[in-house]
Formats: sequence, C-alpha cells, structure tokens
Amino acid sequence: MVYLLGAHSDGPTTLVDTATAQQTVQSALVAELEAVGVSPADIDQVLLTHFHGDHAGGAGAIQAAGDAVVRVHEADAPLVTRDPDALAAFDERHSSLFDQWGMPEPAAAELRASLADDTLWSAEDADVEPFTDGDRFPVGDGEATVWHLPGHTVGQSGFVVDGDGDRALFSGDALLPKYTPNVGGADIRDEHALRSYLDTLVRIDDGGFDVAYPGHRAPISTPEARARQILRHHRDRTDRVVDVLETHGPADAWTVSAHLFGELDGIHILHGPGEAYAHLEHLRAAEVVSLVGNEYELRDSAPELDSLFPVLDEP
Repeated sequence: MVYLLGAHSDGPTTLVDTATAQQTVQSALVAELEAVGVSPADIDQVLLTHFHGDHAGGAGAIQAAGDAVVRVHEADAPLVTRDPDALAAFDERHSSLFDQWGMPEPAAAELRASLADDTLWSAEDADVEPFTDGDRFPVGDGEATVWHLPGHTVGQSGFVVDGDGDRALFSGDALLPKYTPNVGGADIRDEHALRSYLDTLVRIDDGGFDVAYPGHRAPISTPEARARQILRHHRDRTDRVVDVLETHGPADAWTVSAHLFGELDGIHILHGPGEAYAHLEHLRAAEVVSLVGNEYELRDSAPELDSLFPVLDEP
C-alpha cells in the first residue's frame, strides 16, 4: 500500500512507501498518481516505513524520476541503500540461524533462492536520509512525526499526522487489519523481536489514534482494539509453543514451527520458524525454557506466563 500526502498543497508532496520496483506495480502506481494530477517527478519526499522490498523496492526509481528525498529509520537505511556489507551480514545471519533452527537443507535451499530474487528492487539504488524516533517532517500543509515501532523490522516506523480533528498513524507493517505481522523471521537482526513488538503494541494502544493506515489492506478504524487483539494473539501463541514442548519434549525452532504451522513453502519457510524462534527466545529470556544445543526445553511444567506480557485494561 502506498499513500500520497500533500498533493497540490504548498508543502512537500509525499509518498509513504513506494511498493516494489516491478514494472507492473510501478505502472499501476504511476497511473494512480496521474489520476490525481501527480507524476513521479512531482514527488518531493518518500517516507519509508521499513526496508522490505514490497515497501521500499521502488524508492530508487521514484528518486531518479524527480530527485525526491528518501527517508527511512537509521537501523533500516543500509538495507534500503543495498549496502554490500549490510547485505552480506544479513545473509550470514540467515545462514547461521537456519542451522540453529534445524532447517532441513532442501527447505534452506528453496528459501535462499527466494531471498536472492532482486526483482522487487529498482536498478537505481536510493540515497537515503536516515531518521530516528521523534523526528518531524513537513507533509503537505502539515507535519508527520516519526514513531519508531520495531518488531517486524528493527527500523520499522510509523508516521503520525494530526489534522482535521483526527489523529492518524501510517503504520506500515507494525499494525495490519487482518494478518498479524511476522515477528522473528521478517528481520533476523533483532534477538528480542517479540519483546520489541510487544512494546510497540503497547505504544500504539496508548497513542490515541482515530485511524491507522496500514501497509496492506484497508484502514483500521479502531487501532487500539487491533493492537490489543494482536497482543492477545501472541499471548495465545506462546501458550501453544509451551504446549508443544510439554507434549513432545525438547525441540528446535523448526520442529516447533512444524507443530504450529505445518508444512511451509516460499517465504513462509523463513517466517514460520522465525516466529517460533521469537517466542522461544522470549521464553528463554524469562528463564521459562533452557537452550541445550539447538533445542529448547521447559525448565518447569505449567510455567506462569502472564508476567511475560503487558497487562492492558479491557477496551
């Protein structure tokens, strides 16, 4: 999902995210812009929610069309600029975790082929200006404030815009209306991804938002309720992870993922065990489980889990 802000105003014409660089996608984006009297060359700035190709892949092309300023959180900036050292470190981290998770080699080979596909990214690498939490940028006749909302990626951010009596959050993949954002596999750099994401959900719940504009699907009219629903989802998933260990004994992340999600293909080969890993590491940090080799085992039967999750008043 791409959002156009500030068209035909006195302030900067802004895109929130750019979608992929695939020709069909960019052609559709250009058509939508032209329908409201805007061309890619008219874009003054791009605010990226995070580094994933379906959100940032077209940034280089948009910038090349009109010299737009491209902004992204400092933690995700090297992956948006396609910095070779950052990409190499990312690949090395993937390989290390595939082994740690117990991923079978055929599945790892299929996943590596998928991850090596660069068709989501434009031929032109974007130059970016990094931002951090609390930075403010003019958007049209108003202003957008950066909210760092990590969990899905280390640099995942939202943009808060107050105006016309409404407080809006452009949430990227921090808050989605149907699916729960992947945590653990979507960005393997955060060793405490679930903890980061729980804090993000609490921050959104406290944000007083009237609407959220997510990175996929329709606007969310009750952002606080959706944040609480996702938080409860992760509490329930942690129960399921513990049930797997209680029923089947010590297991690696791949095995736990198989019990949770069944057989996986495509990018889900990454997201399934990544999600299991995030939950297992959250349990390990709380000393609910121990890691022996690559397998997690419960330290006690029927552990107390409520303390691992924020306590929210019912809406």
